[in-house]
Amino acid sequence: MVAGAAQAAPLTYEAALKLANETAPSLQARFADVRAARSLAIAAGRLPDPKLALGVEGFPISGPFAGRPGADDFSDIRVGVMQDVPNGAKRRAARVRATADIGAAEVGQIAEARNVRLNAALAWIDLYYAERRLAALEEIARALTPLHDTAASRLASGAARAGEALQPEQWIAALADRHTGLVAEIGKARAELTRWTGESVPEVSGAPPDYTVDAVALRTGLDALPALTAYDAMGRQADADTDLARADKRPDWSWELAYQHRDSKFGDMVMVQATVSLPLFGSTRQDPIISARAETAGRVRIEREAARRELLAALDVSLADHAMHHELLARASDILVPLAKQRADLETASYAAGTASLSDVLGALLALAEARTAVINRQADVERDAVRINLTYGRDAK
Repeated sequence: MVAGAAQAAPLTYEAALKLANETAPSLQARFADVRAARSLAIAAGRLPDPKLALGVEGFPISGPFAGRPGADDFSDIRVGVMQDVPNGAKRRAARVRATADIGAAEVGQIAEARNVRLNAALAWIDLYYAERRLAALEEIARALTPLHDTAASRLASGAARAGEALQPEQWIAALADRHTGLVAEIGKARAELTRWTGESVPEVSGAPPDYTVDAVALRTGLDALPALTAYDAMGRQADADTDLARADKRPDWSWELAYQHRDSKFGDMVMVQATVSLPLFGSTRQDPIISARAETAGRVRIEREAARRELLAALDVSLADHAMHHELLARASDILVPLAKQRADLETASYAAGTASLSDVLGALLALAEARTAVINRQADVERDAVRINLTYGRDAK
């Protein structure tokens, strides 16, 4: 344990989030997606590479000049350059699609950054409160030590029954079980924080964040969240695909320039040729594809509205839980702990006066421990709610 503490890296809440934002592999992968989309956009909408054509035309394979193109009047060697030229609408749509791809990649990067920050924040909160639970449990264990020491003397003097003297041992064993569980919780939270920050043995330091939950601002900024702007990006991609399909109804063309070398007695020639595609059967070729692409674009917009409603409902549920956890925390802090503390003090005083049994004191002390633990648990719930709501639905959580 000493070696582990020596290697632990103290992290404040903000430092943990900053480190996660800088080192999370999943976020680095999203940055690579953005760079890839920007690189692909450079080539979008440009003309295809030209083609070089080399060949022999009029090569005789029968007759008196078979296999001898130099002796035949119609044979020539041809060298040409060809260039395909897609129509302008198709190239513009390709550029728009590439821009939409960049936007989609950037939205994905922003969404992953939020996910990384949220998970790192929750891991920090879980580790912070797990350590506080362990500290509270150890405080209760120290409070039970004097009772454990006096139980034997009371048994020897006849002031306590034999079975009563065993109760401190039972409670200490029960606390040891809870101690083991809390140590495991700390290990799990630390492992999760390591996952997001890269620190081998992270240790929290400082206080939790002081987030306020502004329900009105959260609902107002809902449409700016990556969960919905991702659908906007997909909609732009679908619109670009529809424009590409419509562009197929416009003719493409190509040109070719060739030099033909013939026998010197006939002279050389130059050939210029243009080719135009004829999209004459749109009803069975281009139109069905256009319709399919338009339906896809419409589906994306419908899905966005469904996602918005789902997101709003999830926000309202989270706000309701946050309000409930606030009330539970206030009740535990203001009522349950003071009452449990008063009872424990009274039972301890009665035990010292000989009017209360050891089991009465143990029960009161354990009730006080449960009340204090409940406060810590409810503080953790309130803090987790605030972190999760702000980092999930807040507009400034980049």
